[in-house]
Formats: sequence, C-alpha cells, structure tokens
Amino acid sequence: MEITGPMLDRFDEVLTPEALAFVTTLQREFNGRRLELLEAREARQRELSAGGTLDFLPETKAVREGDWTVAPPAPGLEDRRVEITGPVDRKMTINALNSGAKVWLADFEDANSPLWENCVLGQLNLRLALDRTIDFESGGKSYALRPDEELATIVVRPRGWHLDEKHALVDGDPVSASLFDFGLYFFHCAQRQLDKGKGPYFYLPKMESHLEARLWNDVFTRAQELLGIPHGTIRATVLIETYPAAFEMEEILYELREHSAGLNAGRWDYLFSVIKKFRTRGREFLLPERNAVTMTAPFMRAYTELLVRSCHKRGAHAIGGMAAFIPSRRDPEVNAVALEKVRGDKTRESGDGFDGSWVAHPDLVPICREVFDGVLGDRPNQLDRLREDVTVTAADLLSVSETPGEITEAGLRNNVDVALRYLAAWMGGQGAVAIHNLMEDAATAEISRSQIWQWIHNDITLADTGAQVTKELVERIIGEELEKIAAQPGYDEELFAQATALFKEVALDDDFAEFLTLPAYARMP
Repeated sequence: MEITGPMLDRFDEVLTPEALAFVTTLQREFNGRRLELLEAREARQRELSAGGTLDFLPETKAVREGDWTVAPPAPGLEDRRVEITGPVDRKMTINALNSGAKVWLADFEDANSPLWENCVLGQLNLRLALDRTIDFESGGKSYALRPDEELATIVVRPRGWHLDEKHALVDGDPVSASLFDFGLYFFHCAQRQLDKGKGPYFYLPKMESHLEARLWNDVFTRAQELLGIPHGTIRATVLIETYPAAFEMEEILYELREHSAGLNAGRWDYLFSVIKKFRTRGREFLLPERNAVTMTAPFMRAYTELLVRSCHKRGAHAIGGMAAFIPSRRDPEVNAVALEKVRGDKTRESGDGFDGSWVAHPDLVPICREVFDGVLGDRPNQLDRLREDVTVTAADLLSVSETPGEITEAGLRNNVDVALRYLAAWMGGQGAVAIHNLMEDAATAEISRSQIWQWIHNDITLADTGAQVTKELVERIIGEELEKIAAQPGYDEELFAQATALFKEVALDDDFAEFLTLPAYARMP
C-alpha cells in the first residue's frame, strides 16, 4: 500500500506496516467483487429508469419462507434501548461514551467529513478510548471518560461500498473506503474489545442488495481468520436506508446471520433513495417538502412495520430512527415543542416493537430511555413481539403518491439554506452540523438537493406563491439565502463559494449525481 496523504502527528500509531498489510489483503481479495456489485447497482438503476419496478425477489422466496434465525445478541448489544450517534472526533468520542446511552454509533460515514486527518485520527481516538487514555481540552474545559463506569458500547460505521479512500493506494488504485475504515478498526481494536468482554461491532450503510451483505459477511469471515479471532465474533447492524434494500430485509439478515445484530430504519437516506431510484418516473414518486414527510406516511409506515416484523421473526434487533433535535438553553418554548415531538416519535417506535432508537445529542438520552423503559421495563429488548399482525406488500412500500403534504417556497428555501450551510461545513472538515436546532449530516443535504432536482424536473408549482420551481428561481433563492448567511457571524466566503458551486452541480444539472459526496470528495485535498 502506498499512502499519499500526509503522515501527521501520531498517524504512525494507526498506519502501521502490519495494519496496512491487513487492509491490503482485504482490498486485493474483495475489491473486485465490490466493483462488480457497484456495476450491478447501475444496471438496476437503468432498469428502473426504463420503467421497471421494485418487488420482493422470486429467487429468494425460499429464504423468506425458511426456518432460520440470526445469532443471539452479542455481549454489550443485548440492550440497545438508546443509541447515540456522532462523528469520531475526540470531544464527541468522550461525550458519547459518557452519555448514558447503551450504544454509540462511532461514525466514519454520514456524520464525518472524510478529510484524511479525520479518518486517521478517528481511528486513533477509538483505540485511545478503549485504552481509557483519551482526553480533550477546549475553551478552558477538560473532557475525560468517567472512571469505573460502564460506557456505551462502540459500534463503528465505516463508509459505504461506493466510496474510495484516495489517500491510500493498493497496486495504484484507491482503496475501498469501507475496507479501509473497517480494516484499521478491526486490526487495532478487535482484540481490545474482546479483552473488555465485548467485541468488534459495526453499522453497515447504503447497501442496496443481499449480495452486498454477502460481501460484507465474507469480509468478516476472512478478517477473523487472518487475525485468529473466533468466527462470529463480529456483529453488524444494517441500515435499511435505500429503497431496494427494503425489499430484501430478510435476505440481508440471512446473508449476515452468523454476524447479524439487526436492522435500523435510516429515514432521511431512505427518502433520498426513493427520489433517486425513481427520478425519471414523473409525479408517481413525487415527495412533498421534507419536513412534511412524517413516519406516519403510508409508505414510511409500511417500511418501518416490515422492518420490525422481519427482524423479530429472525431474532434480530430492530432499531428506530434519529431524533436530531438539539436542546437549546436560550429558548425554553422551542425546547418544549421539540421534546414533545421527540417523545411522540419514540413512543410510536417503542409501541411498534422497536428495541431501541437513535438520538443525536446527549441531552436526548434521558427522554429516549424513559420512553423505552416504559415499554421494556427490566427486559433488554422486545424480540418476543413478532408482529405477526403486520402484512406489507410491495405496493404498500411503493405507495409514495399517497404521502400528504405541500411544496412551499418556505420548504424550498429551507432546503437551499440547510444544504448550503451543511456543505460549507462538510468541505471545512465538519460532518455533523448544528443547523436551526437540528443535528444534520450528509443525508440532510442529499434529501434537500434531490427534492429540488425532482421539483425542477416535474414543473412543480409552489403551494403558497404559485411560482413554478425552475432553475432560475432556485438560483435566485440561492443568492438570497447566501446574503442572509453572509450577514451572520462566522461566515467563510471561500467555503460557501465551494458549497454553492457543488450544490448547483448536484441540484440543478440535468444529470442526477448518484451521491453528492462523490463530487464533494473529489474537491477535497
């Protein structure tokens, strides 16, 4: 392996010859299959764009009808009633582990801006956290892990199969970012986790088929073999955040069954995928503005109920979606309204049978825990709720046109404003960004720009003003929103110039970019 990124302070503790050799082995053995699966994604997209549809696979009917279960919950993953998510910077690492949540999703993906420094130091932070030698100082305040207390179980989310790590080359080609993130963490921390009575656990993002899950399972098997770690030690929770994956939930669990820890409902990326997959199909798959799309929309209800049923039928955890609200000490009224929404969301999830759910801020851990405590009591989960009352058809999952809600100028402006703010922060190295009292990540920018693209290409008229959504209208609103942002403290002209150019490319071009992070990453040093 050739490292083309700079070797900064302490990078040599992560990028050791042995660790790089391990990642190189994984890259050489599995990257060819990864590229073939990415080509299969493109082929499926062509079929959908030509008028095809999604359905449960006839060739895997025997799996759906078979009698099998996944591995039992692993140590540290029996009780997942509250999970906190966040990037792997040093401050977040400490705060998340101290938060009182049962699990911390340590994120190298949507909440992480993939600057070379972030990706390597994030690995160091995880190792230091497991050794309990991590600390941090900022603004005269010191952060450290609470001594002699049970910390949140670490579950690492590597980057998706579609991403490369351009600063690491094997045989002249960029390494799969998935294998880079997974391999470095597994090499340095698998045994450390076992020594603590837990194990190396992962969240797997952006998968579109059970064949992609099979590839991960083969990577896990080989990695355990190479390091002499017992087979089945790894456990992985898959985010069902792409439209095709919703039709293959049981198959994904089956492929990972010896390493499976369940499924998660990744709502924002799911909406993004709905638009992306059926972007050529006119108004049949048109969504109202994102804040109007709730989890009670028929197609979203079908998705979450099928997820719980599929998981519990196979003995796997079902984990709910994100509460992104950031409590404010300045505005108690905003807090009260938002916390009531969070409570309602978690009450719905716990009542539907989810075993736990996500929050983005430590101050939301207590409310999520309280709601799930009310349903679970002393039980670690509700895997015994099989939800045999649930029947979901392909038509139910595809019923996007039944979603209530409008498209307004306020919604359009919000999409522009949030996307610009997020992309500027992302280009500057920050992947989890507080915007208007919400913790936003890359999924937010994806749904925002995709909706605008969809509205432009379907001649949408705004409900409140009667104006048609055109490229010219969006460009005018971009200029107006930028003026507002520029008048606020901390405005960085260079970063917002980059963000604006990127946003126009992914929202206004006739061709739809599969992921905005691909052209964004190409712009990064």
